Amino acid sequence: MKNNNELNFKVLLYLKAKKHGIELNNNVLEKFEIYKNLLIEWNEKINLTSITDEYQIIEKHFVDCLECIKYINENDSIIDVGTGAGFPGIVIAIYFENKVNITLLDALNKRLLYIEEVIKKLDLKNVNIVHGRAEDMANNTNYREKYDISIARAVAPLNILSEYTSPYIKINGKCILMKGDNIQEEIDKCKNAFSTLNLQIKNKYNYSLEIEENGEVETFSRCILELKKIKNTPKNYPRSYSKIKKIPL
Repeated sequence: MKNNNELNFKVLLYLKAKKHGIELNNNVLEKFEIYKNLLIEWNEKINLTSITDEYQIIEKHFVDCLECIKYINENDSIIDVGTGAGFPGIVIAIYFENKVNITLLDALNKRLLYIEEVIKKLDLKNVNIVHGRAEDMANNTNYREKYDISIARAVAPLNILSEYTSPYIKINGKCILMKGDNIQEEIDKCKNAFSTLNLQIKNKYNYSLEIEENGEVETFSRCILELKKIKNTPKNYPRSYSKIKKIPL
């Protein structure tokens, strides 16, 4: 059997995604390959990712982000809070082939210039870009409680991440938060945060990524936490960045 380095990028992505129960058609695979090339090209100019090996990009970025499509329906309105290099928002847009509405929010303008180029080259529709801080835009009436789903793939602690993301979603909407495997420890510390922000845990989904390097396979544990919003977010949330950092919920 061929090892990863001998397989075509699109073939390997197809096989890796299928192993996670996700089918990708050829049009989607072609767009992922263009996306990968743009990520590597732009990463030489601005810091987008520490992962530059194209085969690790498949598993650690693309397959990881594809896991969240299991919680998304066609025609959902989604905001990706702190999209960075487009993870997971661009991945969602590629997979659903213009059948969802996505807003990509990031505070760093030069990253959004890269995102604009990706959207143009991939001919992605129904994708909007917003430049701003998460805590500021959440208090803007154009974005507050306007979305079915708020999603984030970030390293922020769960209590902080839930304060950043939950104000964007409607009642009965959901936050999809992509985290590492230590999520239960964070959940145990978030009772006050979830109660204050009117959130309930709907689902916790554990999965793993397998990275092959030098003939050895390393496993990374990952988790998706799905939170449901049961009432409006109190008007005084989210707080300013300094307050969130100084006195987290």
